[in-house]
Amino acid sequence: MTGGKNNSITVFMTMVMVAGILMGFLISQVTMPKNKVKVVSQSKIDEVMYHINNLYVDTVKISEIEEKAIVSLMDELDPHSMYISRKEFNAINDELLGGFEGIGVQFRIVEDTVTIVNTIKGGPSEKVGIMAGDRIVCVDDKPIAGIKIKNDSVMRLLKGPKGSKVKVKNYRRGVEGLLDFTITRDVIPTYSIDVAYMLDDQTGYVKLSKFSATTHKEFLQAAKKLKSQGMQQMVFDLRGNTGGYLNEAVDIVDEFLPKGSLVVFTEGRSRPRTTYLARRKGVLENMPVAVLIDGESASASEIVAGALQDNDRGIIVGRRSFGKGLVQEQIMLSDKSAIRITVARYHTPTGRCIQKPFTGKKEDYLYESYDRYENGELFSADSIHFADSLKYVTPKGKVVYGGGGIMPDVYVPLVNDSTEYYFNKIVNLGILNQYAFDYCDRHRQHLARYQSLTEFDRSFRVTDAMFNELVAQAEKKGIKGNEKEKTVAHQEVNILLKAYIARDLFGEEGFYPLYRPMDDVLLKAMEVLN
Repeated sequence: MTGGKNNSITVFMTMVMVAGILMGFLISQVTMPKNKVKVVSQSKIDEVMYHINNLYVDTVKISEIEEKAIVSLMDELDPHSMYISRKEFNAINDELLGGFEGIGVQFRIVEDTVTIVNTIKGGPSEKVGIMAGDRIVCVDDKPIAGIKIKNDSVMRLLKGPKGSKVKVKNYRRGVEGLLDFTITRDVIPTYSIDVAYMLDDQTGYVKLSKFSATTHKEFLQAAKKLKSQGMQQMVFDLRGNTGGYLNEAVDIVDEFLPKGSLVVFTEGRSRPRTTYLARRKGVLENMPVAVLIDGESASASEIVAGALQDNDRGIIVGRRSFGKGLVQEQIMLSDKSAIRITVARYHTPTGRCIQKPFTGKKEDYLYESYDRYENGELFSADSIHFADSLKYVTPKGKVVYGGGGIMPDVYVPLVNDSTEYYFNKIVNLGILNQYAFDYCDRHRQHLARYQSLTEFDRSFRVTDAMFNELVAQAEKKGIKGNEKEKTVAHQEVNILLKAYIARDLFGEEGFYPLYRPMDDVLLKAMEVLN
């Protein structure tokens, strides 16, 4: 099965994508009171661990056995309840805290070498002169190049307490020898808004990647900035957003709904029903809005989309969301590890629970998103069927359904065009992205002359020579196309490759405006709003 331009990045919904959603979560910001949870001692598990520790023929690492037992216990629950080891804790939680302590770089491992993609503006690395394209060869005099180092190992080396120092030796193209830097670590802010800019004279666009501790504050600042630039309607992009904090999602919905409107309610066996209402006059109450969702929009994203849809507020555009209607609480354990355990289900204002079915087989749950591709759902809304028992009605009479994600008001299918198979392959296998990175790395000095995105967009062009280089790289990877496929790919590459290069130079603010002509869902949303 093949797809068109709007599935060039998203069509291969594999286990990798779903795993990202499983790591994403909807967490209630409730602090568990100390000494309020009664733990029953001397359970059968306690007995077994005691006898292993005291009677087993060889010495065993009890802590390792305990961890494996806990993981097995959590696996018996739903797919979103999980154990977080002490080692993993900071890496998993930092992203949602609004900041972490480190050196302030984005990196990727290229040919077994840690390569700087970007430095955080105003961060510790930029201050000492580290630049995009630098290769980190040594950290604290220990070589890290050519040793098959992994991302998590790099993070452990570069992260550290604010005020601590780390020494690095960098290779920089065109400079003889290695460059020595001593970096003083600091708090590095993380942002949940990828980009906020004006699509035209009246339409603002906000792309939100997660619901972190600072999301509502960031969103409010972005909305006010866009209103000052003339925004009269908004496109709110939640595609790929796998969730985060419940309260942040509620606060964002509050900006769109009148005071007193129902946003969401949660309920569980040990958690009585909790209702969340809009509490204040929102800054966007009267503004037309289109919310973009897809199969990776989950949890808190679905709360936002469901609340607006059920209150007959705005329009939802895209494809059916993931279907995660469960609330987790994170509980710290004595050794600074943690568990996230599902404590409640959430329901949209009409009463819908949008959690997709879970039969107990995690594999089936993992593959459900891929099944949507196989059964044709991504190419036609007609292949989606909801039982009448899942039907709900909004105050204005619109029919909505529970039982498996948020169904958009305007469905935008993938384009099933066999002539784009070649283009899709070079995108989905990362060949185009890698070429863009290599091109920027080789021509960084030349590209530095572009001081703004406007100047870059006006002057830079993807040449035939660049396209032919890309084709040659694809052929080395075994990807070949006929002349018709290459002609179609050439047109798409001219847009997407330029957008990738702009991302390298200007960040997400460079990518999204240039990618826009290929974004069918965004174009449909603008059509509907206008």
